[in-house]
Amino acid sequence: MSELTINTTQNVNINFEAASVGERVLAYIVDFLVKAAYVFVLFLIFIILFNLGQFFRSIDFWTGMAIYSVLSLPIVFYSLLFESLMEGQTIGKRVMKIKVVKIDGYQASFGDYLIRWVVRIVDIGMTSGIIGLIAMIVNEKTQRLGDVAAGTAVITLKNKVTINSSILEDIGEMYVPTYPLVIKLTDNDVRIIKETLQTALSRNDLDVIVKLKDKIESVTGITNQSGKSEDFIRIVIKDYNYYTQNM
Repeated sequence: MSELTINTTQNVNINFEAASVGERVLAYIVDFLVKAAYVFVLFLIFIILFNLGQFFRSIDFWTGMAIYSVLSLPIVFYSLLFESLMEGQTIGKRVMKIKVVKIDGYQASFGDYLIRWVVRIVDIGMTSGIIGLIAMIVNEKTQRLGDVAAGTAVITLKNKVTINSSILEDIGEMYVPTYPLVIKLTDNDVRIIKETLQTALSRNDLDVIVKLKDKIESVTGITNQSGKSEDFIRIVIKDYNYYTQNM
């Protein structure tokens, strides 16, 4: 897998692994099976509730086309709908533990998913996926044309988890939290914060630590009461563990 470095607006580099071509293809196959299951269920419903042939002979052409168009909508808009509702994942992507993200570090928006969906017509629809497959193979970030157009990439969430790389902290039973507003963060936010801090410390990059502290303050509304930026970030991580473990 290739490494994908996302440079955030705070000039903090966050490293992810781009999803492999194989993972993306398998996710597509899972999504295809979900859509096939939808068609099969509809077919059974029409057989059970209606005499299929007789039903379609009893309606005119335009009524039949209207029914067909309405029933096809979940298939046509499948990726757009699920990526919008599931924050960058379809059912296939959820199964394969991969996700669509913005290259600039922001959560992808509906507009980004829409661009990916429109260009999907070229990537997959018109060429049975050949153009999209070639684009992912030759692109170092495994982006298809839709990703390039939308400024997105698909990353893997299958990180090798160790005690150091997880968000877990040994805080003890007597720990007293400092910043209740840390609950505004998510597990993924805290994981990124912890990994960025560890990387910055390993490189003795104090500038990144200060920028990371500033980012946490701007997102949560917390004011640093700990003096050193590193100490503040460590307390934020521990406080998040406290509140999430005791909720």
